[in-house]
Amino acid sequence: MSSGSGELANAALTDLWNGEIGLQGDGTQPEKITVIGLGNTLYTDEGVGIHVLPLLEEILAGTENIEIIEGSTDGIRLLGPVEDTDQLILLDSINGGAPPGHLYTVEREDIPAYCNVKMSVHQLGFQEVLFAARIRERLPARMVLFGVQPASLEFGIGLSDTVRGRLAGLAELVNRQVREWRSAPWTAGNL
Repeated sequence: MSSGSGELANAALTDLWNGEIGLQGDGTQPEKITVIGLGNTLYTDEGVGIHVLPLLEEILAGTENIEIIEGSTDGIRLLGPVEDTDQLILLDSINGGAPPGHLYTVEREDIPAYCNVKMSVHQLGFQEVLFAARIRERLPARMVLFGVQPASLEFGIGLSDTVRGRLAGLAELVNRQVREWRSAPWTAGNL
């Protein structure tokens, strides 16, 4: 084997480990990652979690063991996908008082599993999903919520120009998170 083919073999093994080809270095499938877009597309920027999904499907095409779900306002119907994944990425509008278009990252411990304060039109339904998964001890070991501060929550189809301009940035946050999780080996039982 020439040194060039040895480098190719090492690159292929690295790709296997990182999930680029589909198996980790030990021959197992990479941990499952589920991406759920939340939101209501009838209220302008409230639908950002849904509007970014086609971009993510394009960016993440070919990534093994990843599922992209249009969660809309499905609430408790999302319990199965949440409980059946190892790593969960949520996408939503977040009304946190920042300037319109601000990108938020909320880590696992800080994602509300149930509260009385609504941060978006449908949130209580999904918070109940997280609460149910937590009490059933089936909450994913890794979770992150990426959100965008809405410019408008008025009734209307389509995003504001400000939030539409942030879709690529939101998609890149997800892409980076997927690559980070795939490059850092772990087992769900060890977290």
